[in-house]
Amino acid sequence: MTSLAVRAGWLRHLAIAVSQQHHRELVPAFRPHVPQDAVVLDVGAHAGQFAKLFAALAPRGQVHAFEPSAYARSVLKPALSLARARNVRVHPFGLSDTPGALTLHTPIKRGGDMGFGIAHLGPPAAGAVDQTVELRTLDQFASDAGLTRLDFIKADIEGWEAHMLKGGLATLRRFKPAVFLEVSQPHLARAGSSPEQVWDLLAPLGYRARKAPGFEPVDGFTGDGDYLFLAKG
Repeated sequence: MTSLAVRAGWLRHLAIAVSQQHHRELVPAFRPHVPQDAVVLDVGAHAGQFAKLFAALAPRGQVHAFEPSAYARSVLKPALSLARARNVRVHPFGLSDTPGALTLHTPIKRGGDMGFGIAHLGPPAAGAVDQTVELRTLDQFASDAGLTRLDFIKADIEGWEAHMLKGGLATLRRFKPAVFLEVSQPHLARAGSSPEQVWDLLAPLGYRARKAPGFEPVDGFTGDGDYLFLAKG
């Protein structure tokens, strides 16, 4: 792949990140849990579509965007700047169950673009660009950042969601934020976990799930999709 093709792909990704706002249909479901002064974590911020959405929902709050991929951050940071999302802070590391470093695999799509939206930790991917990335735990971050509140967590990290939850149980227990997760059985399996593990981690903390798009309550995993977990009390 030539440097010209890489540059063209990057410009295309940036143009989409700046000119479009995805996920607007989720605003009615998010709004009750994201007050104007909310503290929100966007784990796996990618090109910033969710971060921009949360920045608008919480103009007097703070959005912490976690993105370990150098390529993704090269799109994310200028996109947030051009969107004037001044209440978003970008963190160049991922969240897991233990601190350390792992290899992030970013597939190259058939057309030559960087598939940074499907970059993942875990087993190697053929034809991927590999990068060693830093990982911390949510509990470590909450302590280091001196969080005194946490209203909402969104995580779309290609199967690493259970690892992230395991590293943040004390924070979840303390603040009981709403948690919006992509739950994909094959992605979780690739990372050595399962949808059942997600429920096993959250249910003892009082969380119950609602599945998008209708956000009707569900008792457990009912297929791949996005789930909003809310804690009772």
